[in-house]
Order: sequence, then C-alpha cells, then structure tokens
Amino acid sequence: MTSETSGWYARLDHECPDRVEQIESWLDAWLLATNQGQPVAATLPRGWPTLPAGLLSDPGSVLDHLLARYEAESDGRSPRGVYATPVRFVDAILCDELHHGRSRKKEPPATLSLTALPPSFRVFAEQFNESIRGQSFEDDYSQESDESHTLSGIPLPFADPSVGAGLFADRIIRMHADRCSGMDAQQRKEDTLRLLEGFQLVDVSDIAVESARKRLLIVLARLRLVDLEGEGSESLIGRSEANLIIESNVRCADPLRGEWPWNESPRLLVSRPPWLRIKDRFRGHPEGSQLRKGLSKELRQIKGPDGSLRFSAIKGNVNLYRLYIERSLQLSQKGGRVRMVVPESVLREKSSAPLRKLIVLQNEWDSVWSFPDNQQLPLVGAQGVSVLGITVAGTTEVLTSFGPLHSRDISARKGLDKGAPFLELERGPWSVWTDASWAVPKMPKSLHERNKTLRAIGTLADQPRLTEEGTWLNPSGKAIRVRAGEVDRGSWSSHISDWGTGSSGSPFVRGTHIELNDGEVSLRHPAFADVPEGVQWSHAVWNGPSDMLGPPRIICRAMINPQMERRLLWVVIPSGCVLGNSVSFLDLPNQVVERLVAEFGNLEGGLAALASHLNSEGLNLWSKAWAANNNVNNYEIEMLPFPPLEGVGPVSLMGNDSEI
Repeated sequence: MTSETSGWYARLDHECPDRVEQIESWLDAWLLATNQGQPVAATLPRGWPTLPAGLLSDPGSVLDHLLARYEAESDGRSPRGVYATPVRFVDAILCDELHHGRSRKKEPPATLSLTALPPSFRVFAEQFNESIRGQSFEDDYSQESDESHTLSGIPLPFADPSVGAGLFADRIIRMHADRCSGMDAQQRKEDTLRLLEGFQLVDVSDIAVESARKRLLIVLARLRLVDLEGEGSESLIGRSEANLIIESNVRCADPLRGEWPWNESPRLLVSRPPWLRIKDRFRGHPEGSQLRKGLSKELRQIKGPDGSLRFSAIKGNVNLYRLYIERSLQLSQKGGRVRMVVPESVLREKSSAPLRKLIVLQNEWDSVWSFPDNQQLPLVGAQGVSVLGITVAGTTEVLTSFGPLHSRDISARKGLDKGAPFLELERGPWSVWTDASWAVPKMPKSLHERNKTLRAIGTLADQPRLTEEGTWLNPSGKAIRVRAGEVDRGSWSSHISDWGTGSSGSPFVRGTHIELNDGEVSLRHPAFADVPEGVQWSHAVWNGPSDMLGPPRIICRAMINPQMERRLLWVVIPSGCVLGNSVSFLDLPNQVVERLVAEFGNLEGGLAALASHLNSEGLNLWSKAWAANNNVNNYEIEMLPFPPLEGVGPVSLMGNDSEI
C-alpha cells in the first residue's frame, strides 16, 4: 500500500474513529454515487479526507480494506498489518479456474514452416493465423443452456464460505456481464437471474454480510443489470427482486460449526478464508480466553451426519484457514472445484501434513500457485501466498506446482503467464521425497538452481534423518534432539556484559557470533578469534551461575532472510560456553557421544565432522526447499537427512554442482 493511500486511512480514523460507521458511510456514498452517475468522491460525507487518486478507481478495494481493518481490530490485532486482496489477483484466479482443463500443457502439435508452403497458400495461412490470434480468451466457453452453468459459463452453484465484503462474487458478476455482452437483453437478464440464484455466499460476520449484499447490488446497478429506481424491465432486474435474491443467497452463518444453508452442493467454491489461529481469535474481547477455549473444544468435537469428526486434519495450534479448506471439500459436490487463497506455509509446515494427506489421498490436487513472501503480493504481513486448485473426490496423480511467482506473472485475462516456472510432482517420487507427507518444495526461479535443488532432493530423500534411531550415528537409546540455547537475554541481562580489556567470565555465544564468509562458516567470538571491537563484543561475557556452562556442542544459527545464501549455519563451540536462545544446539545422548569418540578419536573431531556435513551444499539446498516459512522450527532441523559419514568422500559430503 502506498504512503498516500495509507495516509488517507489514518486521516479517516482521525475524522471517523468508528470502523462500522466508516464501512456504512462508504457503502452509502458508493450507492448514492451509482444512482446519480457520479464518482464516489463526490458523495462522501463532509469532513472526510480528500480521496487520493489511488483509491478513486475501485471503491470495492476500499470496502475490502475497511472491513479487513474492522475485523482485525475486533480480534485484538493491529489493523496496520492487513491488506485487501488485489483485484487483479482475484481476476487471474477466476480466469484460470473458468478455463480449467482447457489450458493444460499438451504436446506441441506438428508444425510446418510457412516458407515451405507454395506462395499461393502462404497468404491464406498467414490470414488464418491472424484470425486465430485475434480470438479472445473469453471466447472459449459454450453458450448452451445447462443447469450446471450460466450461459456465460459460470459453474453453479458458486460458493464462498468466507465471503467478506463480496470480492469474489463481485468479480464473478463482472466477468458474467462481460461475457453477456453479445446476448439479447431478455437472455442477459434471465442469465443474470440464474447466476444470482446460484450464489451460495456465507460469512460469520453480520457486518461482512451486509457489506457484501449492498456491494453486489451496487455492482449490478453499475453494470446496468439492475434498475435501482424501478421495478425493472424486459432488460433490467428490479431493485426489490434483486434485493430479495441477494438477501436469500448471502447469509450470516458459521460454515465450520453449522450446517450449509443450501441443499444443493457447490460446483465451484472460491474463497480466501481467515488466516487466523484460534489462539489469536477474540484477543480484544474481555472473555477472550474462555471464548477461544470453547471454540477450540467445539471444533475438535463437532461431528458430521455419519457420526465421524467433521475435522480430521486438526493438529497443533489450529489456524482457521486449514479448517475452511477441509470444510470446503466436504461441502462441494463430487467432481466440483475448490480454489482457496491461503498462506504458502500450508505447503510445507508439519502441522498441515494431515490436511495435505486428506487433499491428496481423497481428492485430485492438480495445481498450486506459490508466491513467496518477498514477491510483492501482500495479504497478511510478510507471509507468502498460495492458491490451491482441487477437484473434489478425484485422484491425485500429478500436482503442477507453479512458482516462485511474482505479481507480474498473473494476468486478469490469461490467469498465469505461459512463462511462469512450474514443477510437476508425480505421485510416486513425490511420496518418497516427503515420506508421504505431501509437502511441496519451494523452488528457486533460476533453471540452473532448480536443477541443483532437484538433484539434492533426489540424492537425500531416502537417507535416514538426523534424529532417527537405529542409524550408524544413533544405533540405540534416546534420539538426538534440537534445543534452544539455555539463556534468554532479557531474563538474565544482569549476568551478561560486554567484552573488553580485562573481561572476566565465560564466553556468551549468540547468533551474531556465527558468520558466513566466502562460503565458510566460522565462530567469530572475541574469546576464540581476533575480532575487532563492534557488535560481536556486545553481550559476549557470562557472569552468572557456573552450572550453566556447557560441554563442547554443535550449534546452529538460522538465517531468517530468504535472500541469504544459506539457511542454517553450523559451528562447534568449545566447552565452558553459555548459549543465548538466538541459537540452537544438538542435544546428543551418551550413546551418540560414545560413537563419535570411537569413530573419530575424540569428541571435538566427531563434532567437527558432523558440522562439516550439516554445512554441506546439498543439505543447504534441502533445507531451503522444505522451509515452511522464514522461521526455522526445531522439527525442520531434526528431520534433516543424515547419511553415514563412513567412507564418504569430500565431494558427496560437501556437494558441488556436478554431484549434488
């Protein structure tokens, strides 16, 4: 969001602090402007700040943003971290979905150069090619009467179980109107009525439902499909009739806990559900803690008509979007389509593994778009965005993963650009790669780097994991664990001091003491290296209890910047150090320590060999490919592949372009 538009929202808050009043006033102004044929800026309440040019062109985006801010504040979150879903992004999803299966990759047809044709045929062939190029992408639908579709090609029923301010339905109506341009007036009116009666739009918020209802009426009027001042005509739907249909088909209900308000199952469901953990719900409510506990308990225990639990994929700290995905698959009819805009972390995070298994094993998951968190498509903070494409109750054989994508890779008229990078995951190899957790790897854009990453995954996928028992490193006993450093700087600040002349105490090691220079990872602590005075001298000495001092250990610094060359940096620290919680370390059972001493002569030598392997190029590519987000979770480190070091040469241990 530009500073100009964000400044307008800040000035609006100063002038009108009630967010519900903001939404209602905006809708009233938009409706009045539509009725009078004026821009919305001319009908805004007196005292409201002057509308900047960036917000003049699409009043719907302003409504989306106002509602998102209201809902964030209602939950106790900051309204500054929310964004409206970009209209061009929604149009690209709908365009791609409405042509599902028609633009799949096919073998290129046999071709013949025009220069090989006789001159008399050459002109005809060129004219024919030009006519093909001139055909609109939207021409690829059939205007035949079919109860399953409108004449304009929209599958019915069309559902959105988290309708918000009605963005997806708004864009569907606009696409419908564009496709109806060649129909006669009566046919266009009848097809519009068929579309509206086929809507199944739901939200848990009364404010969202009222906003969506009024928005759809305004959009219909602006497209000259509804008469705002009369009872309609041969070509226009009357306002009262439109309102009656909209109120019936845009309802306030909770699709997660309640029953679906319609008997017929959706044929197409497209939605951007809430990206909100249950623990973050009701933060602004005085009884928030009890409400969260009650909601979590109810969702975990609610059952379907057959007596089984409604949500089988609930695990850990549940995020609502995962429940919306599972519920959408239950609601949609067999063979129906589901498109969901969700965080990219769903593709790799451990807590989403049960959901991915459900999607793969019981449905046809055929496509996913991936926009990493640095690709200028902000929806919620710095999170990456993914778009899932699923056919309900089908069979997953190949998933086409498109990414990494940039906002320039999408088009309102074409969906995805033909040059967008993609990876086809065939079910067999994909299962081996992920141990049947069906995670989707994050791939680099460069073809050379993609090939390196794929070779690394193929080489390491069937190797034992770092914490796995029964391996050469850990033949028996307790598994290796990954732990955070023992000291929180905030809680122990009185026992931590800066390095300086005559410093006494023990080395205090933090993440900033581990560096990567020219491809080499090193420990840059003033106790162990010649480090000039600077940030590494700060908070470098421990003066607290001596029982906090640890043995020799392998420690890890996680690099949370996705643009960094490496994701994990590993070093060995000597005994007698204390670790800050900005680093992690391997907690090695006695059996592992004994094995290292037996294999390498002493513990330090064994730890150095392990650290060398953990810093290898192959493992770096692996960890970047399977990273769920910028944060590094302990389970991610624990599941790193760890083949035997015995007899392994330096090439396969460290990795290079030809051997990874």
